[in-house]
Amino acid sequence: MRRILFALGLSLGLAQSLAAFEVESTQDFGPEAPPRVLSVLSTTDTAILAPVITAYLAQTPGLGLRYVMASSQEVHRAIADEGAAFDLVISSAMDLQMKLANDGFALSLPADLVADQPVWSRWRDLLVSVAQEPVVLILADGALRAGEDVPRTRRDLIALLRDNPDRFRGRVGTYDPAVSGAGYLFAAQDARLSDTFWRLAEVMGRLDARLFCCSVDMIDEVRAGRLLVGYNVLGLYTQAQGAEGITVVELEDFTLTLLRTALIPRTAPEPEAATDFMRFLLSAEGQALIASGDGLAAVEEAAFERNPHLRPIRLDPGLLANLDAVSRSRFLTEWRAAMEQP
Repeated sequence: MRRILFALGLSLGLAQSLAAFEVESTQDFGPEAPPRVLSVLSTTDTAILAPVITAYLAQTPGLGLRYVMASSQEVHRAIADEGAAFDLVISSAMDLQMKLANDGFALSLPADLVADQPVWSRWRDLLVSVAQEPVVLILADGALRAGEDVPRTRRDLIALLRDNPDRFRGRVGTYDPAVSGAGYLFAAQDARLSDTFWRLAEVMGRLDARLFCCSVDMIDEVRAGRLLVGYNVLGLYTQAQGAEGITVVELEDFTLTLLRTALIPRTAPEPEAATDFMRFLLSAEGQALIASGDGLAAVEEAAFERNPHLRPIRLDPGLLANLDAVSRSRFLTEWRAAMEQP
């Protein structure tokens, strides 16, 4: 995807900065030259949230919305390092969002806004989930031979890959946790929940697994047949891009469930408008619009009762521990050792 540099003035009276975080796309919604503009910085593809944005603006006359999309690392950089003046930040990297909130970059939300949200989907009064989605395994149509079953657990996947090295060598993909905030989050959570993850990492390493920054790129490669397996792919993008040519699997030993979280930065020029939009996102109408789209689900506890294999990544201090510099370095060293098998 083409990237452009998007320079924003910094807060604290700085007129201009040479630093600039990388933006993937920008889109304006609402009337031309509106008297007020709500600015949203997000990791979610614009098309996914467009119906919710359109519905909200339809009932909010005189307001426009500028939607800026960037990677999770760039979103964090924009707020933490550059003091970019956005009104609302929505990201898939839950740990980086928690760090922003914990480090004092987020405004407190009204008590009534977060009181009704599940405990696991909010952190203090600073950060709240607006959607959830599974992290899945995807297989190309040619990944399995006649008589082979779709792998339903990580043990099944390990056996499939280990027993067929010639078929899968160079044709397995997963996130690179060293460059992807979401990828690091998923890998750390996998390792936290099961030792099987490290055995799988070693098997993928022996097969010269390809590493990616983004789910979209993995899905494109699987659909084209250049990859046969994509591991830890965001379920949102498997549906948004169409499932033709791929099989999507929610692994039954456990399937991580990502929470897309939102916060209002302290640099927000329109914090009241941001609060109002967040209130709409969490309303019954907003959640219904989110659930009616491709890949995202409304935030609800019942989803985990209906599907016991789903494991929500909880908004708790454990996410911050993953970002400790020593812990991160140790984890990535172990990851590289697993992936660089002779």
